[in-house]
Order: sequence, then C-alpha cells, then structure tokens
Amino acid sequence: MIRLVHQYLDLPTQPGARHLFRDLSLQSHQSISNRIKIMTRMKIDETRVPQDGRFHLDVNGKGIDFRVATLPTPNGEKIAIRILDPEAGIKTLEDLGFEGRNLQMMNEAIKKPYGMILITGPTGSGKSTTLYALLQLLNKENVNIISLEDPIEYYVEGVNQSQIRPEIGYDFATGLRNILRQDPNIIMVGEIRDKETAQLATQAALTGHLVLSTLHTNNALGVIPRLIDMGVDPFLLPSTLILAVAQRLVRKLCPESREAVEAGSASYQLAENDVKSMPQVFRDEILAQKPWQIYKSLVSPQCPNGTSGRIGIYETLVMTPALQQIIAEGATEGKVAKEAESQRMLTMRHDGIQKVLHGLIGIEQLYEVT
Repeated sequence: MIRLVHQYLDLPTQPGARHLFRDLSLQSHQSISNRIKIMTRMKIDETRVPQDGRFHLDVNGKGIDFRVATLPTPNGEKIAIRILDPEAGIKTLEDLGFEGRNLQMMNEAIKKPYGMILITGPTGSGKSTTLYALLQLLNKENVNIISLEDPIEYYVEGVNQSQIRPEIGYDFATGLRNILRQDPNIIMVGEIRDKETAQLATQAALTGHLVLSTLHTNNALGVIPRLIDMGVDPFLLPSTLILAVAQRLVRKLCPESREAVEAGSASYQLAENDVKSMPQVFRDEILAQKPWQIYKSLVSPQCPNGTSGRIGIYETLVMTPALQQIIAEGATEGKVAKEAESQRMLTMRHDGIQKVLHGLIGIEQLYEVT
C-alpha cells in the first residue's frame, strides 16, 4: 500500500482531472480496501454504509495526510482519497485568485468586529481553503479564535480547532452552543448544514462575534433566500450578514503549453460577449484594451492535460442599505440580483473572463464550471 502511494505521488497528475493509474483485479481491490480501512480505523466488515477516516504517512521525507471516504456500490466499495500536504501551508487570498473588487470586499469584511461572512459553492470548490486564508489573516496574538471543523484539514497555530464528531452527538450546533461560553472573538463553523446551526450562527454574529462559515448555494445571490429557508429571521439578516462569496475552481493553463487564440475565433467571440455583459465601468475599460491576448491549452510532456493546478473564480455580494430594504420586503433571488447589478458585482463568469484575458485560464476551462 505504501509503495502504491509513493508511485501515485510521483505521477504528473493535475487537480480537477481524472487519470487511470492502474487496473486492479477483484482480489487486489479487496486487499487494498481492507488495508486502507485498517489504516483509517474503519470497520473492515462494514460495506453497507459510507465511512470516513484519515491516515498519515511519511512519503519521500514529507508528512502527508490522507482523507478517505468509502461509498457502497453494487460492484463493491468505491474509495475516494484526498491528499493534503501540511507543508504546503495556507495560501493567501491573492494566491487563491482574489483580485480587484473581490479582494477589496474580502479585506474590508474581515475588519468588521462582528457579523457573518459566508463562502458558498459545491463540494470540492475550495471553500475550506478560503476559510483558512481568512483565519490566517485574522489570527493575531490577542484574538480568541475557535473553529468547529469536520474534519480539521490543516492545523493552525494560535487557533483553537475542534473536531466535530456527529457519531457521538457532537455536531456543529452542539459545538456552537458550547463555544459561545469560551468567550471567542471569532468563530469559524466548517459548514452550516441545518436550521439549528444557521440560527445559532446568526445569533452568535448578532451578539458581537465575527462568524465565518460555508453554505451550499449556486451563487452569492442565493445565500439570503437560503438562510431564510433555513429558518433565520429575515429581520436579523441585515444586521448580521456582512458578505456572501461564491466560488468555483478552474484548471489553469500551463505557461509552457498554451497557444494564442486568433481574434475572430469562436473562443475570442465568446470572451467578447461575456465582457459586454459586465457592469459598464468594467466593460468599457476592458473593451478599450482590445485586441486581447487569449490562450488555449496544449498537451505537452510537461503538461499532459494542457493545464497545471487550479485557480478560483469568485463573486462577492456585500450588505448595503438597499439590500437591507430588499430583505425587509421579502428577498427573492431576482430582487437580490437587481441590487447586485447596482453594486457593480462581477459574477463568477465575469471574474473568470478577466482571468482568461490575463492568460491564466482558457475559455474551455472556464465554461467547464460556469
């Protein structure tokens, strides 16, 4: 098993893309499955329900953490392993792809003494990574930060991190009720999964705490209706929600394996159409920079898939007096969208187009996720 891990980590794999490493016989599959379960302290004989676990290995002189999740299927258990490199460290917002208005909104939001900052997106969109970047910025000697996580992905010195254990009754809601007695300044809740957690997080923000958490919605506009659906009193949201951030991860172009796209091509026209849908202040500035330099991916020995790593695309919705009035009148996503336009909010697609024009990603990679 350890030899397989060593071999896998030496492969030139790219995040966000699938690779066939090796075909396994049924017998090998069972042996490897059992070995992984032993390493993660899962029940070997339990194949009817999903299980989660983690293990640590020293690989090529580096300590690597592995998060494991099993899923029963008619053909046997499917096992997903997520590789976490603690030595890689926590990235900055700039490293993650925040820039311009989005970066400004984030930096202003974390200066607030209380309220909620919510990161939204599907599983695997980098929400936890963004939360860790925020924690790093907020982590000061005289600040009491407590986090509730499931699981703890990276250990942060100076932050009181608590592992959620639903199987013994220690869930996010239970943890949130108890850590309020620990006099925290800042609370990080890994995910708002239910009505009780949503209401407790809102109450914590209302009583003088800065709360960071994640939510599952398609975009930033959906955060407010989603919280109301989860039982949060609409009259509390204007005074608690500071910022809603939606995000996706896009595969980056390999600098050594990209090719310029000709003006007038289909990709070029798609980019131009998206630029024209931006708020006017951004649209006019970007159109004035034509002709643009747009690239597409190429396959090479250095980049077998034409891409290298991933970068985030974002949209940020900030609470304003006008948005407070919309919430008071009944916040539908359509009404929130109109206010977002007046805020000159860039959608994730718009943020992605700017990264296309900077040569970081291609149109094809952007359209895979937006």
